[in-house]
Amino acid sequence: MQDKTEVLRDWIANSDNVVFFGGAGVSTESGIPDFRSVDGLYNQEYDYPPETIISHTFFMNRPEEFYRFYKKKMLCPSAKPNMAHKRLAEWEPDHVRAVITQNIDGLHQMAGSREVLELHGSVHRNYCMKCHKFYDMEYVRLAQGVPRCQCGGMIKPDVVLYEEGLDNRIMEKAIRYIANADVLIIGGTSLVVYPAAGLIDYFRGNKLAVVNKSVTSRDRNADLVIQESIGQLFEKIVI
Repeated sequence: MQDKTEVLRDWIANSDNVVFFGGAGVSTESGIPDFRSVDGLYNQEYDYPPETIISHTFFMNRPEEFYRFYKKKMLCPSAKPNMAHKRLAEWEPDHVRAVITQNIDGLHQMAGSREVLELHGSVHRNYCMKCHKFYDMEYVRLAQGVPRCQCGGMIKPDVVLYEEGLDNRIMEKAIRYIANADVLIIGGTSLVVYPAAGLIDYFRGNKLAVVNKSVTSRDRNADLVIQESIGQLFEKIVI
């Protein structure tokens, strides 16, 4: 019986239409913690759960507390791409057509991928809510308290907060890529965050691979399930 890693390698090598759909597990291997993970010191430092703090209402009403959490938990300027990011960049465009990510860290682009659809935005883009001038991550990270524009307006990260809708243009593009893919690889996500996780329903092919350390809701529908670190797995796959 062929090894699962070899099966996935053959799928990728023999296709020019692979789409990758990734989540937090891809970034945690680069040292970026999942912001939902609560450590032992969390309740001593914050009075609200992460999902409350990273919401539109909280951002508007308590921007100081929002940015205290955001800068400490969601900005990781020293993070570097791991083998999952690097391999996907290597396989584009001969094999990988697009990377669709729920992550906001920009590591896929840093690794060299060009066709990256960021469903939840990016920490590298920030804009003034008053005049719409854009600022980079460093400006926000180094600002004292709530970052302000030169015009005095409050700066907002270009990330999708709870209570906010996803960008329709990006969603439609992601649907097209998934619907037309020969191979769909789901990696590093437990597929519990909607509406992003619902995009998988548009896949019509017969080569669906799920690579995740733990069980996902899509395992029973997958043609290949590999419970392993996505970075370690991709490092073994040489095309």
